[in-house]
Amino acid sequence: KSLREKDIAALYTRYQGRLQTFNAVDFDDLIRLPLQVLESDAEARLRWQAKLRYLLVDECQDTNGAQYRLLKQLAGPRGNLTCVGDDDQSIYAWRGAQPENLDELGRDYPALKVIKLEQNYRCSARILRSANAVIANNPHAHLKKLWSQHGEGAPIRIWSCKNNEHEAQRVAAEIQYLVQAHSLPYAEFAILFRGNHQSRPLEKELQLLKIPYHITGGTAFLDRGEVKDVLAWLRVIANPDDDAAFLRAVTSPKREVGSTSLEKLAQLAHNAHVPLSLAAQNSSYMSALSARPAAGLAEFSRLIVKLRGQSKNGKAADIVRAVINESGILAQLRLETKNEALFLRRKENLDELAQWFESERRPSGAGDLAAQLALLSNADRGEPGNQVRLMSLHAAKGLEFRCVFIVGCEQGNLPHQASIDEGHTEEERRLFYVGITRAKERLYLAHSAQIKRWGEQVHLLPSKFLDELPEADLHRDGVLREDQAEEQQARASAHRQAISALFDS
Repeated sequence: KSLREKDIAALYTRYQGRLQTFNAVDFDDLIRLPLQVLESDAEARLRWQAKLRYLLVDECQDTNGAQYRLLKQLAGPRGNLTCVGDDDQSIYAWRGAQPENLDELGRDYPALKVIKLEQNYRCSARILRSANAVIANNPHAHLKKLWSQHGEGAPIRIWSCKNNEHEAQRVAAEIQYLVQAHSLPYAEFAILFRGNHQSRPLEKELQLLKIPYHITGGTAFLDRGEVKDVLAWLRVIANPDDDAAFLRAVTSPKREVGSTSLEKLAQLAHNAHVPLSLAAQNSSYMSALSARPAAGLAEFSRLIVKLRGQSKNGKAADIVRAVINESGILAQLRLETKNEALFLRRKENLDELAQWFESERRPSGAGDLAAQLALLSNADRGEPGNQVRLMSLHAAKGLEFRCVFIVGCEQGNLPHQASIDEGHTEEERRLFYVGITRAKERLYLAHSAQIKRWGEQVHLLPSKFLDELPEADLHRDGVLREDQAEEQQARASAHRQAISALFDS
């Protein structure tokens, strides 16, 4: 083995030891450990097979090897299972998904009945024909052909753009026109791309025309470090049994309590069957630690007890502000953030968190702090309002919009060059197929002749996927039908009015 592999193996061994010390599991363990039990313990396996008599698996094409083995252990030879999946929508190989698991089902359960759900209730006939034509270039174990009772729909527009700035201008102008001409809400538009970095010129043009938009895939508010630190404190205050929250809170900010001291505290708490927060309040346990970490834990425990007492009668927002100021989180933020503008932005995040607890839509009374924290786990995950959606093709899976723009349809981008080099073009085609079928009525596919990369202009070729579309269902640039002359004039007029309004304002 290489030196790097040996280092990784040693690190993994230490990581597993640390998990065991804290009586914790990571995400993969949630499948690995039960699978280990079921495969090695016949009694446990039979007991669970008898208990879970019927199984339903959704998105089966996205299962990995361990998940499929777990399914087989639970289903047993009886095989009372229903699996729903679409091999043409398997786009997660990069995180372990194995679409061939659908084929394995047929071999492992010969009596399996396959029911094809080919009627589509979302897309126009023209969009489905195009999707079928593209995906037909991939090999299939189970052939299917989507169809719809909807009308033909508008031709699919193929845009040839000078560069990605020109591409963004056309997208923004078209949205402006469709909103004005057809009274479509902004929420019915989506702009899809292969990588999140492609959103920058789009944002610029949407802002220029004052079109509201929402980007899916950025760092969520609740995932920001300083917000997660305060939430950890609040969770310990609301629930002394929350060991995971304790481990984050006690080191936010740092208080000379290192990993060795925490491991020793965790061992003591484990032997006594008490949570870490209560073990940290026990003087006999603290005497087993060195002076500095013991003093740090004592100060932390004093603050937690004090704030927990305040939470019984005080307002929840006041408790949040008390944590921000008394915990030392804000002081640490000031110390480690040299850039004044960045510090103010991070401080504003904490102020916004406190304001969340003041909202009239939240439970009243700090006694419901635990309930409010449970609600908070979904507070920043809600659907955006009446805004154009910008997101990657991967993030768009499962969503639908009346009008969809797929930008960056160039060879080397979609399909991505790395996937081409690794021989994964079939998955890239499935990704394109997923993007096409997000559109219900109107679909636009745009490609640029050149882009600027590392300060240099790079010339691009249109994606080969565009050549796989049925020509009769397309409207390419430079080909203007008689029935579109009036529509073109309306588009130009709408764009002129938008630019004029900017100068007027």
